[in-house]
Amino acid sequence: MSELILYDYFRSSASYRVRIGLNLKGARYEQRKVNLVEGAQNDADYRALNPQGLVPLLIAGEQKMGQSLAILDWLDAHYEEPPFVPADPDARAHVLAMALAVACDIHPLNNLRVLKYLKGELGVDEDAKDAWYRHWVREGFAALEEMARPHAGAYLFGDEPTLADICLVPQLYNARRFSVPVSDFPTLRRADETASGHPAFAAAHPDLQEPRA
Repeated sequence: MSELILYDYFRSSASYRVRIGLNLKGARYEQRKVNLVEGAQNDADYRALNPQGLVPLLIAGEQKMGQSLAILDWLDAHYEEPPFVPADPDARAHVLAMALAVACDIHPLNNLRVLKYLKGELGVDEDAKDAWYRHWVREGFAALEEMARPHAGAYLFGDEPTLADICLVPQLYNARRFSVPVSDFPTLRRADETASGHPAFAAAHPDLQEPRA
């Protein structure tokens, strides 16, 4: 396996997912920070690596991979244990649906570039921007709570972490940063609490990434 290089930002939800995935697989990697607040993602050198100008970006030899779920899928194909999705097709579809509910429905509406556009280009004030964030997160969490409940255990699906938990934990971290009430989502909170005690999740936490800026 080629040396892995991860370009990330400590508070990026998508980067947080990939750090969790790399840690779960026991993969060794070098981190290179891309400061989104300072606009480093728009530097010409970084754009040459990743035309989207987003994080994360994982490099493995000649392979350059953006998009967190694509990276996680690549990791799952190259590192057998632990699997991120169940082998059973029905269970696999359910776990993927929960992961995509976060990655495709909740996160895109409240990531940094969307919030900056609301405030900068559209002139939305801070209170309205935060209300936008909280509305879409709570709506998404309400649906995810119902999706998870029938098959949840200690995690969102059974008693082992899956791709759904890899997506959930960073989104809950961000939700708490923006003071989104989460008391109505006991299944999500239980999975998050379980994950917080798992070394792979704990080591990926934004507070443990340096430098923090």
